[in-house]
Amino acid sequence: MSEAREKVMHRLLERQAAKYGERTYMYFEGHEYSFKDVNDQANRAAAGLQKLGVVKGDKVAVVMGNCPEYLFLHFGLAKLGAVGVPVNIFHKGEIVNYMIDHSDAVVMVMQSPFIDRLAGILAKSTKIHSVVILEGEGEGGDERLGDRSATVAMVKDQVSGFGKRATEWQELTDNDGGYSPADVLWSDPFLILYTSGTTGLSKGVLLPHNLVYCQGEHFCDWVLGQEMDENDCVYNPKPFFHALAWHAGVSPSLLTGARMVLTRRFSASRHWDDIKRYHCTYSTAGGAVLPILQLAEPKPDDADNPLKVIFGGPSSARFCAEFEPRFGLKTTEFYGSTEVGAPTMNSLAYRKAGSCGKIHPDYLVKIVDEDGVEVGVNMPGEVLVRPLKPFTMMLGYYKMPEQTNEAWKDLWFHTGDNARLDEEGYLHFVDRKKDALRRRGENVSSYEVEVIINSHPAVLESAVYAVPSDLADDDDIMVSLTLKPGGSLLPEELIAYCEERMAYFMVPRYVRFMDELPKNAVPRIEKYKLRAAGITPDSWDRDKAGYNLKR
Repeated sequence: MSEAREKVMHRLLERQAAKYGERTYMYFEGHEYSFKDVNDQANRAAAGLQKLGVVKGDKVAVVMGNCPEYLFLHFGLAKLGAVGVPVNIFHKGEIVNYMIDHSDAVVMVMQSPFIDRLAGILAKSTKIHSVVILEGEGEGGDERLGDRSATVAMVKDQVSGFGKRATEWQELTDNDGGYSPADVLWSDPFLILYTSGTTGLSKGVLLPHNLVYCQGEHFCDWVLGQEMDENDCVYNPKPFFHALAWHAGVSPSLLTGARMVLTRRFSASRHWDDIKRYHCTYSTAGGAVLPILQLAEPKPDDADNPLKVIFGGPSSARFCAEFEPRFGLKTTEFYGSTEVGAPTMNSLAYRKAGSCGKIHPDYLVKIVDEDGVEVGVNMPGEVLVRPLKPFTMMLGYYKMPEQTNEAWKDLWFHTGDNARLDEEGYLHFVDRKKDALRRRGENVSSYEVEVIINSHPAVLESAVYAVPSDLADDDDIMVSLTLKPGGSLLPEELIAYCEERMAYFMVPRYVRFMDELPKNAVPRIEKYKLRAAGITPDSWDRDKAGYNLKR
């Protein structure tokens, strides 16, 4: 079979199921699933979806927290050549409606607690013809994320009332696993992941099979130097609506035959117990959660754990110097995005704390100024990327040809991020050129937050931007706004309005009311002036006010 048909995600699973059979692949909340179990369940999901009419190229929206069925479903979709559309379960209102409608999903798979935020799109969608429902408790059993009283049977009745075919997960998979496989190539899309819209609505990034497959190879071969093998275990608390859960969790563990621990979400209280219980040697729990682990009261046995590496540590050299010896492990930083994967990576063989690593051999990377001219060593500029192997970057933004062409102008992908390359070839992240923020490990679109805030009847206009956070490599969100003539609004009222309409991590911490926002001659709001002013004495602080967000 050709490489183009071998380097697809479901074929990888099938090969490993044939090789390892009943050997444990995945742990989830006390349950074990072998390689064969996962493949068998994926076959059953494929057969059930095919009976619902799903064919190659169809999109299936997925609104679920982490669970084994998430994997069964996506590998089942891959076998049919269909495309999974994982939706961030914290999104609410028009944002989630837009993503599901824009994706052209014909089927939705959802956990019952999320019916409260999906009823609107299901009631009006003419594209979705079937809904598959399974039990769930919200993320990590948090009832505030959904109505836990919404049982599968109740939701099934509600969905039927919208004129959709409603099927329980058990019904979908109650079959012998027989289905008609599609001819799937490495260039075919595996996922559509919605990334933050920085100058407009969120964009659906089409990820081909080979991108997800090759990212696993890069983590295994480049970062780890082929140190991971079937005796290892990967700890994976990252949500499946984020690329890292696939690139650094699912793909590397499948490629090497390692075990994987899947959790509903990251939990600082359970983290080290899980690591020790399953003897996890590698972890995807990097980035913004590491400072949370660091904040815990030091213990004499902090380094008494089996972890060797955490993928995606913060880029602070000082932090790494404190964190790594305390817990007896290494962190590996890299630079990447949903669109391009990770074109620069630190490896265990050579790494520089505070950097995002060196350029991977499968990519070309250059740093350019505003005119597109390549800059010199240690000079900051925008990061531009090109792949050297087929289908190892995004296929494009779904149904957004203009944005795709703009991103790929002059045949380089323009990341919108500023960085510099030092004299040894290590990339150092500088800032985000795009108007995006990073909050608790989530990319946040200032545009989408502004759209919601500006929809408040009392608000004239607003500007959302980042201010420094107490946590390393994280932002706090601030909004400066003006009110309509005669308008009246308290900060608490604005936050309550936001809380009902956006994910918790998007809700601003700081609120500043102004008579007018600074503008240039165009006129556009000059956010750089607001950022420079920072947290002013007249800024309201949600945390200091004791306002606790619901999730």
